[in-house]
Amino acid sequence: MKFSDGNWLIREGFTLDSAVQAYAVDKTGNGLTAYASTTPLRGRGDMINTTLLTMKFHSPLPGVIGVKLVHFDGVLERGPVFELNEGNGDHVTIEETDEKTVMTSGSLSVVINKGAQWSVDFYRGEERITGSGYKSMAHVNGPDGSTYMREELDLGVGEWVYGLGERFTAFVKNGQVVDIWNKDGGTSSEQAYKNIPFYLTSNGYGVFVNHPELVSYEIASEKVKKAQFSVAGESLQYYVIDGPTPKDVISKYTSLTGKPALPPAWTFGLWLTTSFTTNYDEATVSSFVDGMAERDLPLHVFHFDCFWMREFQWTDFMWDERVFPDPVGMLKRLKEKGLKICVWINSYIGQRSRLFEEGKKNGYLVKKPNGDVWQWNLWQPGMALVDFTNPDACEWYAGYLRQLVDMGVDSFKTDFGERIPTDVVYFDGSDPQKMHNYYTHLYNKVVFGVLEEKLGKDEAAVFARSATAGGQQFPVHWGGDCYADYESMAESLRGGLSLGLSGFGFWSHDIGGFENTAPVHVFKRWLAFGLLSSHSRLHGSSSYRVPWAYDEEAVDVTRFFTKLKCSLMPYLYDVAGQAHENGWASMRAMIMEFPDDPAAELLDRQYMLGESLLVAPVFQESGEVKYYLPKGRWTHLLTGETVDGGAWRKETYDFLSLPLFVRPNTLLARGSVDNRPDYDFADGVKFGLYALEDGASTSATVRNVKGAPELRVTAAREGKTITVSAEGSGKAFSLELHDLGTIASVKGAELAEGAVQVNAGSSSVTFTIELN
Repeated sequence: MKFSDGNWLIREGFTLDSAVQAYAVDKTGNGLTAYASTTPLRGRGDMINTTLLTMKFHSPLPGVIGVKLVHFDGVLERGPVFELNEGNGDHVTIEETDEKTVMTSGSLSVVINKGAQWSVDFYRGEERITGSGYKSMAHVNGPDGSTYMREELDLGVGEWVYGLGERFTAFVKNGQVVDIWNKDGGTSSEQAYKNIPFYLTSNGYGVFVNHPELVSYEIASEKVKKAQFSVAGESLQYYVIDGPTPKDVISKYTSLTGKPALPPAWTFGLWLTTSFTTNYDEATVSSFVDGMAERDLPLHVFHFDCFWMREFQWTDFMWDERVFPDPVGMLKRLKEKGLKICVWINSYIGQRSRLFEEGKKNGYLVKKPNGDVWQWNLWQPGMALVDFTNPDACEWYAGYLRQLVDMGVDSFKTDFGERIPTDVVYFDGSDPQKMHNYYTHLYNKVVFGVLEEKLGKDEAAVFARSATAGGQQFPVHWGGDCYADYESMAESLRGGLSLGLSGFGFWSHDIGGFENTAPVHVFKRWLAFGLLSSHSRLHGSSSYRVPWAYDEEAVDVTRFFTKLKCSLMPYLYDVAGQAHENGWASMRAMIMEFPDDPAAELLDRQYMLGESLLVAPVFQESGEVKYYLPKGRWTHLLTGETVDGGAWRKETYDFLSLPLFVRPNTLLARGSVDNRPDYDFADGVKFGLYALEDGASTSATVRNVKGAPELRVTAAREGKTITVSAEGSGKAFSLELHDLGTIASVKGAELAEGAVQVNAGSSSVTFTIELN
């Protein structure tokens, strides 16, 4: 939200009380409380009829400093609030001199100057990374009695801003106006389903604004050297989070707001759906499933979209008996074919639903201020909302989900959750402005909790569209309604990369696009991208997404990349474990892995799948693609071609390939199974050692399907000698060398057909390889 009119003036209707002069700084336990006057204090007469802004500083975690800016502190704080993991601050040190007060937390310090001119500066060691200067902090009076709190943090020369949720606009947010307000707007506008009040910069720090309501950002837009954010009301709280690397920032941010759960291994396979408005019954579903099997297309999850329930009755959790007369038997038959089952749900209750009268009678639905049930006709006639602030309503809703799980359902697609009204009253008295974004968190928390309760903590996964900060705890999320063209494919990737830089570990999208039907070439290019994403789903709106509906080559492309993904599961599930443990996205923006490479700062049409695989989707019918390889010797995973990085490349690919490169100094684990994602990853695992430089070492971890490390292999090179050690499973594995020349001899293992073979029988193995 803009308050100024150019560099000198204030917008008509607004007045600002800005921090201009330091008055006092007090130590309060493990934190600080500072006061700034909004007018110069030249004498005692200036201390009458003026304003003091209060700034409270604390540190919830090492390397994280929270700032709360307060005008009037008597305002009743109505929920909801983000559930944060805050420590007691005993890691904080405070030093005071005549000129300044310094509070230090880990690598991060905040310096409050005691001079006449107000300023707050954040340092990493001796390096100033950002700060709030003269007149940056402000209380704002707006038209019609509205009030706001505003902060402006400095941006340095060449400093880029990323994140703020799943945003489909330009990847770098400089120059953008961003409102944190969930909307159902598709992927082709500035609106977003997943708005997260957290940004990360190329200078290695992040800023989290601790407000679930509307947060309005002006990122180098209203003032081009400032990241500005504001909220309505009388207080504003934010956290500065130091890295110094993007990975460090995201680890600390997710320690504060919650780590992603680890999705079960089966979710990483291929999902196929009925699509949205298509006609389908059990015969249709069976023809899809059998058609996949007949064509040797590995399929792992089948999803029933909205019309598994009868029209106008969404959501009532009842199978439409006209087309599914035997749902229990049908699900049993599908599961006998090795499939997991997902069904579409949402938290909107149409008036014709059997749940409407129950919810109305028992007070389980969101109400108007006059006590009526809130309703409208958008999406469903007479649609109402489940009130998830009511514990009894949560249990009521969860009860129907439990029945479906007992019937054989393994996962729920938790659609919608963005169109949440603000002229309503909640059971617990929550502020409806704050509940607009936060509603989806309660919704997904209930659904995810049912799956954990019924199936086990390591078997829960939803397929969610909307989210707010902390929503990463309930994976998986998908990108929403995109068009069936290359532009939407690219905007979907931008959204996923931004979401990954906002603390979300797992992300998917509708392969081939949701709206319309993609040209065959778009579908085939999207298949490669989709099956090299963390999660992979074939889904559309008004047409089926079975590959043979396009052409036979689409069948071949689906088969090739599905089997490739399954074979990569030993690597991909370790990447998933890193997302769970550290908050790092499975699909990582290049800046996340290469923060010191200036060329990586703007890249949004390629990504790292984990730390070791570079993927550059093809966005042109011709197959031409331009991509950038950072410095080092890279190896194409599919062809074995080796190329030197540190440069851009322009190439043309057919539909069975794309730029898919292994990073130098990588030990890459691949499995012995290529038709399913959930198997014993350590059994017969094959390691590829890629371009290991002299003096370098690398390692790989293979986990079991519960996410626990089972085998760890490390390789180190000195001259022509490579020493390999393995700890863990005691199972046989093999090792191949790539771009390392030929093997002269092996000690402690066997050499067969160009690969080192390590026999089972010991949980600790060490061997050496001599190169020619």
